[in-house]
Amino acid sequence: MEPLRVDPTVGEALRSRHPVVALESALITHGFARPDNLEIARRMEAVVRAQGAVPATVGVLDGKPHIGMTSAELSRLASAQATRPAGHPAPVRKISLRDLPLAVAQGASGGTTVAATMHLAHLAGIEVFATGGVGGVHRGHPEDVSADLTALERIGMTVVCSGAKAILDLRRTRESLETRGIAIVGYRTEVFPAFYSRHSDLRVDAVTNTAEDVVRMARARSALGLAGAVLVCVPVPREMELPAEEADTLIAQALNEAEAAGVWGTALTPFLLARLVELSDGRARQANEALLINNARVAADIARAAACV
Repeated sequence: MEPLRVDPTVGEALRSRHPVVALESALITHGFARPDNLEIARRMEAVVRAQGAVPATVGVLDGKPHIGMTSAELSRLASAQATRPAGHPAPVRKISLRDLPLAVAQGASGGTTVAATMHLAHLAGIEVFATGGVGGVHRGHPEDVSADLTALERIGMTVVCSGAKAILDLRRTRESLETRGIAIVGYRTEVFPAFYSRHSDLRVDAVTNTAEDVVRMARARSALGLAGAVLVCVPVPREMELPAEEADTLIAQALNEAEAAGVWGTALTPFLLARLVELSDGRARQANEALLINNARVAADIARAAACV
């Protein structure tokens, strides 16, 4: 049995060394409400194409990991949780590393997290991946650590993000990234971004101003026999930023509400992100959308530069 279903366009691009950018699908299934989830996924794919690269949205349909999806497959994933097609009694899943073999064995469908997307994209031979924010160490619960950090430690990819999700303990997450040997590169910034906000009191390991610089760093890491990702941190576009002080206040309120409601585990992050959209009158969603589009654009530039080396 073939472990992956690689979209023909993506497969041909990989064979011909044309630039390819992996995109996650948990943002479709659990990050945005309908119909925004499908719209943002299509916009990310469109900006990758506009920059001269091929988008490969990664997800699982009927137990088969997909590397690249058709428009119909994206639509199905975006609407699956609400419609529950015949023969699929369980809602669409949020699939991380531990969930992958279970979803495949049970014929389930779901959106892949940063960790699962990295694993599957790496299996297919994709070098560059764009996302919003990576997972990390949760506020108030240092024992709750995302599998994203494990994937970043073990999988050799270039991952473009806007730092870690702001709902996390950013300082502990930054320290965990350092402990795991993950290179943190600021793309035209000296600061580790705070997702919705451009600024934090944390620094990156190195600053780069061009896609070619990122490729050289990734190639050097590989040549030295080092495992793990190069984490490229891109600040949210200035005009869409949610100031750090305001964001922290809203996050604290959302966390208190989650604790009072008994929300935890895999349900916590979707709850917090949705609540922040409400508390910010939609500004958190606008910032999220803007950084996702911008990160996809930067990732496509890096993939194009990598294809020329």
